[in-house]
Amino acid sequence: MKTDIPNNGHYDIPGNPSTAKSSAVKLNDRSNGEPLRVLSEEDWAFWKHNGYVVIKQAVPREQALKTAAFLYEFEEKDPNDSSTWYTAPRAEMKMKELANTGMVECYNSQLQWDNRSKQRVYDAFADIWGTEKLWVTIDRANLNFPIRPGHEYKAFIHWDYDPETKPVNVQGVLALADQLDENMGGFQCIPELFRNYDTWKLTQPEDRNRFLPDTTGFTPTKVKLEAGDLLIFNSLQPHGIRANNSDKVRCAQYISMMPAEENNDSLREWRVNSWRDRIAPEGYAFPGDPRKWEQTKYETASLNALGKKILGLDRW
Repeated sequence: MKTDIPNNGHYDIPGNPSTAKSSAVKLNDRSNGEPLRVLSEEDWAFWKHNGYVVIKQAVPREQALKTAAFLYEFEEKDPNDSSTWYTAPRAEMKMKELANTGMVECYNSQLQWDNRSKQRVYDAFADIWGTEKLWVTIDRANLNFPIRPGHEYKAFIHWDYDPETKPVNVQGVLALADQLDENMGGFQCIPELFRNYDTWKLTQPEDRNRFLPDTTGFTPTKVKLEAGDLLIFNSLQPHGIRANNSDKVRCAQYISMMPAEENNDSLREWRVNSWRDRIAPEGYAFPGDPRKWEQTKYETASLNALGKKILGLDRW
């Protein structure tokens, strides 16, 4: 069985390896004359200025909550019993800032594919890219529990790709629970740094960490989401998870799309194998599930027509 991702450039850097690090297709500049499918003109202006946008109810709320319930099952935790929440990690996380942030090493469940294959989710990414020929990332989920002694982590801001390389990419997160309390763990970003990166870098040392910016003088924006909302952000946007100092659990699924690389047969083969055989990506930020539950407890997800195309099983 072929499991290695071909030309995987993510063994030593963050970012999801199931699609390319950067796209040869540029982000939508509206020159194609196509009308927007989901985003309003106000949404578009916000996206261009701030480097992120929220699509309300991209997935029905009930489906989002059902996905959250599945994540608790997968993690062997009870949503109503906090004594089950705090357990030792099953595998070492090379990307240390993600330790204790609640990453769920599940990638190909039926519910995850159902969410990826929702028309409104796809249409939002089609608006951002300006093309309908897209592949979805094969990514995981998150159950970010309130911080407790022995299960601490620091809020962080990072890039998944070195901004100096000017990656043409976007990322996304689907809320599976309401995240309206600013004290909850959840997405945060710095639009001002996104807008002013080229000026800011002139004040920074040459040997700086290209993935962890010095955020002195910036106040991160805490983005509030409701279950079913999809947040899409430019990969040049400095972002991260904030500390969960509440009594609530942040639940989310990571979803993004990029222009399909239908001529990249080796990557397409890996993606199809990942879905069919429930194989997790390998990389710096992806330790996998040592229990192998996806292979032993769950069946291959059924895909609708759109799902087959965004996977690469069917060609556009």
